[in-house]
Amino acid sequence: MVTTLIFPRAMSRLDHRASGALSVTARNLAAARHAAYWWVLLSGFVEPLLYLLSIGVGVGRLVGGIALPDGRLVTYAQFVAPAMLAASAMNGALAETTMNFYGKLKFMRIYDATLATPITPMQVSVGELVWAMCRGGTYSAVFLVVMAALDLTTWGWALVALPVTLLVGFAFGALGMGLSTLLRSWQDFDYINVTQFGLFLFSGTFSPPSDFPAPLQVLIELTPLYHGVALLRSITTGSPDWTLLWHVAYLAALAAAGLTMASRRMGTLLLK
Repeated sequence: MVTTLIFPRAMSRLDHRASGALSVTARNLAAARHAAYWWVLLSGFVEPLLYLLSIGVGVGRLVGGIALPDGRLVTYAQFVAPAMLAASAMNGALAETTMNFYGKLKFMRIYDATLATPITPMQVSVGELVWAMCRGGTYSAVFLVVMAALDLTTWGWALVALPVTLLVGFAFGALGMGLSTLLRSWQDFDYINVTQFGLFLFSGTFSPPSDFPAPLQVLIELTPLYHGVALLRSITTGSPDWTLLWHVAYLAALAAAGLTMASRRMGTLLLK
């Protein structure tokens, strides 16, 4: 109330921008009421859970303990579970901001009509990203419940990890949206799919980066999923430290860059 009285014009602009972005999110929510969408949403829970049970729990019986950076040993399932959590947040966000976003942009032409209103390209980008976070956040919340139920983390650390998964999803969602504006056809999604699978395998997901040769280790530590995995692994295993701020800064910068790129490219493509 006090802020509104002191800065009425700034608050009015902020309210307008927020309402425009939320209008885009509300449109997606209305379109998602069809049963087919919920089957697609449900399928997103299954893949990371199967990886956790087969590799984390099954193969983990053969691997034994894994050392964390602080020297503490954890079970292989505890080591792999946060990586699956980060991958789940990545997959949920990219599913909405790559193929779905590209279809709306290039073929359904939804944004042509949207930008004929006072809504701006940045508001469209933010609204789509909020919707992607709804999907990615749902995946993450369910996965954290499974982790806590299997005693792979505590309920307290699971609550701390939930907003972190949203940051991971936000970063990948913004990146995916920005890249989607550069694609020329559906065939170009093969590049995204291959890259996404490569990140899943080589981001410290199933073994520490120190197990790889030095040049590959450096490459791994530059990938965005590695930062999400390292961040969530430190939190869910109860071993946070100040180095986590670097991971947070990396993901926040990636999100800002992707969101800026997406809004500018949309303006170039649709407001000629």
